[in-house]
Amino acid sequence: MTNSDSQEATATSGGGFPACGDFADQGPLLAELEAGQEFIGFYLARNPRLDPFRDPTKGKYMRLQLRDCTGTIQARIWEGAEDAAEVIKEGGPIKVAGMVEVYNGQKQVQIQRYRPAREGEFDPSRLLATTSRDPEAMWARVMAAVHGVRDPHLNALLRAFFDDIDTAARFAEIPAARVIHHPYNSGLLEHCYELLRLAEPLLELYPEIDADLLTTGILLHDIGKLEEYAYGYDVDVTVSGKLIGHVVLSERRVSAAIGRIDGFPPKRELEVIHMILAHHGRYEWGSPRRPKSLEAAALHYLDNLDAQVNRFNLLLAPARENGESWTQYDRLLGRVLYTGEGQGLSVEENGYAE
Repeated sequence: MTNSDSQEATATSGGGFPACGDFADQGPLLAELEAGQEFIGFYLARNPRLDPFRDPTKGKYMRLQLRDCTGTIQARIWEGAEDAAEVIKEGGPIKVAGMVEVYNGQKQVQIQRYRPAREGEFDPSRLLATTSRDPEAMWARVMAAVHGVRDPHLNALLRAFFDDIDTAARFAEIPAARVIHHPYNSGLLEHCYELLRLAEPLLELYPEIDADLLTTGILLHDIGKLEEYAYGYDVDVTVSGKLIGHVVLSERRVSAAIGRIDGFPPKRELEVIHMILAHHGRYEWGSPRRPKSLEAAALHYLDNLDAQVNRFNLLLAPARENGESWTQYDRLLGRVLYTGEGQGLSVEENGYAE
């Protein structure tokens, strides 16, 4: 590792979880919970919903996830679920008293008491996952990339965004997604930083790729997420995010910025806009266009590679921390993942099948 690599290396807290602060007297971190443990603590409520018992005469129970800066855990409220639904809201901070159980080889929490958390009685950073990398080092790398673009029109386009204080501050702070990949503070910054790093050997191997164009695509392909997401204790999708989505929002923002730059070449504009519209790669993945240029193809595959590796890491980290060989079943991936470590149950013992 070189000195520059060392400066940009991750600053993780132990086992690969995003960095967390000092939370004395605010309950255990979710990653620290042990089977059979009774606890009281402050967490975010994610995806609360009512489900019927197998015996419908027994009414409904609530299932939800608890979240803090170390990850999430499944939780259940067996009694008084309808009342709980009036109190526990999506993304809201709650104080819970619960007990850790094991179901199908996985830990989950039985919530026994709960109430909304009050401002001032907990540290908000406790509830917010954040990047394990150094944000200042990542921002320095992003700005070095901006200044390194030699094409004057592309440089002017990038500076229109990254020289703007409000845009830059939000870009450096927000998550890259709500759930799938980089869903934590400074996640978008980390995603773009990683894409810049991944592009370095690709550009060396394939000098035919226009480095200035690819760099521009990397830094601006998700710029519409600044409008797509509202962010507080949790990530919420805005009305424009739900109706339009970040791909088109990114195109609109970039097109508007290009329109304010005198003499921006029409050919260059088409190349940049195509990269943004094609970066999801497939129509079924929400891409208005499939990649039709070398740079658009490079951006798409780099983007997907980084997103998927980050997604796998997020699923693998808690299983490894718990000494388990397999993750919990992921509905979106449709599989469990092998950690390569631990003494956890086999896939068959967990009750899963591919």
